[in-house]
Amino acid sequence: MKNNDNAPNNKSYLRDFPWKFTALVLIGIFFMLNAAQAKTSRIKDIVDIEGVRDNMLIGYGLVVGLNGTGDTLNNSPFTEQSLTAMLERLGVNVRGQNLNTGNVAAVMVTATLPPFRNQGSTIDVSISSLGDAESLLGGTLLVTPLMAADGEVYAVAQGPVTVAGFAIEGEAASVVQNIPTSGRVPGGAIVEKEIGFKLEDLGDVRLSLKNPDFTTARRIARAVNGFMSLNVATAENDASVVLKKPKGYGGSIVDLITDIEQLPIQPDMPARVVIDERSGTIVIGADVKISPIAIAQGNLTIKIVETPQVSQPNPFAQQGQTVVVPRSDVEVNTGDDAKLALLETGVTLQDLVTGLNKLGIGPRDMITILQAIKAAGALQAEIEVL
Repeated sequence: MKNNDNAPNNKSYLRDFPWKFTALVLIGIFFMLNAAQAKTSRIKDIVDIEGVRDNMLIGYGLVVGLNGTGDTLNNSPFTEQSLTAMLERLGVNVRGQNLNTGNVAAVMVTATLPPFRNQGSTIDVSISSLGDAESLLGGTLLVTPLMAADGEVYAVAQGPVTVAGFAIEGEAASVVQNIPTSGRVPGGAIVEKEIGFKLEDLGDVRLSLKNPDFTTARRIARAVNGFMSLNVATAENDASVVLKKPKGYGGSIVDLITDIEQLPIQPDMPARVVIDERSGTIVIGADVKISPIAIAQGNLTIKIVETPQVSQPNPFAQQGQTVVVPRSDVEVNTGDDAKLALLETGVTLQDLVTGLNKLGIGPRDMITILQAIKAAGALQAEIEVL
């Protein structure tokens, strides 16, 4: 019998089969892990570290160099007083004089001081007009101390104002783009005082959840304890997880936070429907469920169209005058074509939206329906009205 060189080698195939099967399993696990990771978030994205926070700064200053678009001193006495006081500090006495300049504007200066910002570093500031200035384009902010809630000065701002808008006015028309009475000074404030907070000296910190939830807090604690193989994290409540530096740990609490902030967590949230009645916005969570219920919706719509007509007398008529004769077309829709929709058990978010859309229901009517479903006890979710 002749050997067929093209026939497969059974022994070689059986010998390679376990490796091929293992490779397929590993590829499947890889894709499953990627799919699971796509639904997770890092700890650093869902929590805030206790003490690591921004601080709001505010100040009052003057912007000069405007091309006649500043405050009207007669209408803005605070601008005139500030200008007079500033000139006196510079050795110029104008008190009692009639100032009539339109190149100065009083502004409020705001900034956010990030945590751990060192003395001498710079931060951005925002400028907003306080008087009746038309535009801050081309202006320069003079030295302005920025204070925090404790009354201490933490930064000093100065520099040219960057404005993203403009205003052009002619005799018969005007064009205004964006807001020309507000702007920014990038890197315009120098930090003069640091906030005394030593995170590395702490033995434990609290992780504050941005969206408080008991399940998410426990998942964070379990993920941290599993990663460290020690009981270093405890879910204190739905909004806080206490993180303690273990004994014998070689680094500081900063090193510990760095080690665990990349851990993936699958956040959980309660079933919730958020409604903004002013704008007609509806946001429905993914876990919202509906019990069996029937829904019907109908509206009474009255449409009135006025088409007045002009009646004139015949040509060469001795008497008569031109009058306007009213003509009204009234159309009433009682919603006779409204349908009754039945929602079965365990209706999901997509089923609910699809069913309501088939009824031709707009956002305003949908808000009323959702509130009625909640009142009937069929909406297994919390409704939050903004």
